[in-house]
Amino acid sequence: MRTAQQAQQSRVYDWSITVGLIAYGLVYLLIGWIALQIAWGGTSEQASQQGALQELASKPFGTALLWIAAIGLFALVIWRVLQLVYGHLKTDRKVSAVGRGIVYLVLGISAIKIATGGSGGNQKALTARVMAHGSGRLLIAVAGLVILGIGLYQIYKAWKKKFLEDLNGGVSRTTILLGRLGYLAKGIAFAVTGVLFVFAAIDYDPKKAGGLDTALRTLKGQPFGTGLLTLVALGFACFGVYCFVWSRNARH
Repeated sequence: MRTAQQAQQSRVYDWSITVGLIAYGLVYLLIGWIALQIAWGGTSEQASQQGALQELASKPFGTALLWIAAIGLFALVIWRVLQLVYGHLKTDRKVSAVGRGIVYLVLGISAIKIATGGSGGNQKALTARVMAHGSGRLLIAVAGLVILGIGLYQIYKAWKKKFLEDLNGGVSRTTILLGRLGYLAKGIAFAVTGVLFVFAAIDYDPKKAGGLDTALRTLKGQPFGTGLLTLVALGFACFGVYCFVWSRNARH
């Protein structure tokens, strides 16, 4: 226990969390940029976490940046594990820590895959494989309801400013605004994704059960879709900037 507590108090641990949250923020800034392009002209790039990592890989020193991002994201996984073991968290924060840890782990693995020349994965292909099994439709429906629940919780966090529990000390009004807009945008995107999964299970159509990219393109196709998607894109950008602030004030 002492070794783990010492690790939590080390400068390397602090810097790893800082790098990880900066990487996470950069991913959402890139998602926001891709979503904005979808809203105002269309692009073949995926407005998803994997798409953002692929966009990062195309930049100068992209491979090196992906490796740094992966290391930081894996550090965030360790952070969440230590929080679960030693943090004395309430039940809702334990659930949140588990969910975030899984997200960071998946992103870290995707970053390594893309850095080594692979792809970040195909949501529709995975859904099709799951549906091919006897209980696949039920699993996809349950997954959709879980994702919908996550989206609604993100909206709740924005409304009640629950994200402030992640920060140390006082924060500015600008930080609160960035957090609220960011979590609201994430909540909308997750909620739409969850609904698409449920409809895919009902209609037995894997093409309807895409990930974040499909959800955002679905928003674009709605009445006033360009304006709505623009707001969501800006919300993602706000969350990215919020993550930069979070990286300096993260509560360990």
